Amino acid sequence: MNSDSDLQIAGDILEVQHLLQPARKHPSTVAEFVGLARTIAADREQWAPLVRYDATTRWYHRLRAVPQALGSARAGETPLGYEVWLLSWVPGQGSGMHDHGLSSGVLTVLEGELTERTERGSRSLGSGAQRVFAPGYVHEVVNDSLEPAVSLHIYYPGLTEMPMHAAQCAPTAADVVPA
Repeated sequence: MNSDSDLQIAGDILEVQHLLQPARKHPSTVAEFVGLARTIAADREQWAPLVRYDATTRWYHRLRAVPQALGSARAGETPLGYEVWLLSWVPGQGSGMHDHGLSSGVLTVLEGELTERTERGSRSLGSGAQRVFAPGYVHEVVNDSLEPAVSLHIYYPGLTEMPMHAAQCAPTAADVVPA
């Protein structure tokens, strides 16, 4: 009996373009959320004029919020709401170690380079790179480069909490900032 997993056989699904589904108006699967992120990333005219850089705090802008009742679902499934956020990162800015509560997500680097840190190590994310994560995934995103960066974040269901994982970063309800 062969014990190879689909991932070992096929590789990372995010790297296999023909396996990704085209984005529906309201996605409901991981592949569809990845497709939505790629569609938005490709439409530079939609997001680039909105980007701002702020040296004192991370800048973010919600591009889209779809309530749970409007999110699509297949027969028998609960509709899934979601949010789409645009973030900018000047050199040295970071999110701090955190998770996204009950939300899953897709992070897409639109411009520049970001570093994602987890308990397993660090990974450099250049323009076009994507990361998909499940609820409870703990990471930190930082701009370690000398140039600004821009990223797109999709959270499903919409982001309601962002628990910090450092004692000195005890957030309040008003501190929920997408990352």
